[in-house]
Amino acid sequence: MAEVTAAAVKELREKSGAGMMDCKTALKENDGDMEIAIDWLRKKGLSAAAKKAGRAAAEGLVGMVIEGNTGALVEVNAETDFVGRNEMFQEFVSKTAAIAIANGESVDTLKAADFEAGTSVEQAVVNLVAKIGENLGLRRSVRLSVSNGSVAGYVHGQVAPGMGKIGVMVALESDGDKATLDDLGRKLAMHVASSQPQFLDIDSVDASKLERERDILSEQARASGKPEEIIAKMVEGRIRKYYEEVVLLEQVFIMDTNSRVGKFVEAAAKEIGSQIKIVGFERFTVGEGVERKEDDFADEVAKLAG
Repeated sequence: MAEVTAAAVKELREKSGAGMMDCKTALKENDGDMEIAIDWLRKKGLSAAAKKAGRAAAEGLVGMVIEGNTGALVEVNAETDFVGRNEMFQEFVSKTAAIAIANGESVDTLKAADFEAGTSVEQAVVNLVAKIGENLGLRRSVRLSVSNGSVAGYVHGQVAPGMGKIGVMVALESDGDKATLDDLGRKLAMHVASSQPQFLDIDSVDASKLERERDILSEQARASGKPEEIIAKMVEGRIRKYYEEVVLLEQVFIMDTNSRVGKFVEAAAKEIGSQIKIVGFERFTVGEGVERKEDDFADEVAKLAG
């Protein structure tokens, strides 16, 4: 076997755009032959994936699968909205979400899981890049599970079963009727999709965010020139309003505007004769927090035009 030098690895990396370790492996596998190593990388899809990795992937799909009392959400990104209608891409999202039922506690765990015999989920992404021709990425995954009750979900902007632009899951613990709990959970998931709560209850509100909000509201109130005891009451009133905006149980329920979510769940519990507790919720929106490079396509056209 030919010796693989650092200079050769660097040269292959520059020619192929593939990762350093992939280049080293390619040269080892092909006795140091540069051209054959390039072909080897292309066949593996590694070269194509690396060249596209710098392009913004802020579109794609959220996939959701619920089996029994466990549900999983995944977000798989692409560069363009068109890919969301690609059957290969949809099949990958659906299968990955199903795999996340058992392996979705973190995105790293999911990437390392088997997609099919001899191929990890991470490698399956690389292979799909070569087939579709866009930068793709498995961005995040999450699971929700209850021992007794229901995990229910809602997908907004659905393009195929269990896939769309927004995915929400809600986990309910209860001994009540499963069908009734599923229906309640779906309604709550629709509420979460629309109202975007950040926290489940007041106790779970992030202390630093609350302190920051309190400081801002205090400064705003002091501008009124009122005495400190009045300002304190003003701030507490506004904090109450803040809770109503960001805390799920304190929000006005979109399907019954006369009730807060917490009160609506309490009423539902009385109807079925069993306690109901919301133990968690998750909401994924495609591209949420991803910096979108609006000029990507224009840049590519300009480069092609020379």
